[in-house]
Parts: sequence; C-alpha cells; structure tokens
Amino acid sequence: MSKAEQGFREAFERLKRGQPLRVPQGLPLSQNLVAKEAGNDPSALKKARFPSLVAEIQHWVNNNAPQKEESNRQAAKKKRQQNRSYRERIEELKVQRDSLASLLLEADAKILELTQELANLRASPLPQNVTRLR
Repeated sequence: MSKAEQGFREAFERLKRGQPLRVPQGLPLSQNLVAKEAGNDPSALKKARFPSLVAEIQHWVNNNAPQKEESNRQAAKKKRQQNRSYRERIEELKVQRDSLASLLLEADAKILELTQELANLRASPLPQNVTRLR
C-alpha cells in the first residue's frame, strides 16, 4: 500500500468516525471530502489510481449516508402530484357514479314497465279456452 493510499484510508476512517482534522465536521462524506481531509486536491483520489479505496468509499456512502431532507420545493412538487392524482381519481369516480346512476334509472324504468304490463294482464279477462288455477 502506497503512502498516498494510506493517507486517504486514514482520512476516510477519521471521517467515518466523525473526527475530521482538516474539514468542517458534519459535511456529508464523499470521495472529494476524503481527499480534502487527507490534505490533497480532490482530483488526487481517482478511481483509476485507487480502485479498491474508491469502491469502499462509494459503498460506504451508499449504505451509511444519512438520507437528505426534502426541500420545500420538492415537498410542494410532491404535494401537487398527489393532489393531481386525487383530482384524477375524483374524475374517474364521477364517471363511474354517472354510469351506475344511468344503469339504475334504466332498471327502474324496466321494472315500472313490467309492473304495469303485469297489472294489465291481471286486469284483463281470460280467453275462453283458459281456466284459472287455484
């Protein structure tokens, strides 16, 4: 292991522990921050020169970095999208309601028609060749 890689690894460990020497505490850990903590230019820590170290840093950042808080703009955008989906759902429900109301009216009309037809048949006299059953 080269002296430069050793310096980067020590800086990486200090940053993981939350005890930086050269950079302000509380910054999100990144490849550039490790290089700065090691006292080098951020471009000194390249994947081509230190592939395993860069892979370790990226793996640690992906698995351990705290989730970023949602900005006001992002929260407002998310709320607008949610409201839009609610409005679309309301429109779908109105279409369903209107369709079902139409079917119900048709069924009511058919029931009324059949009830009137039955009443007419019961009121009419029976033909000569038909007798009532008890």
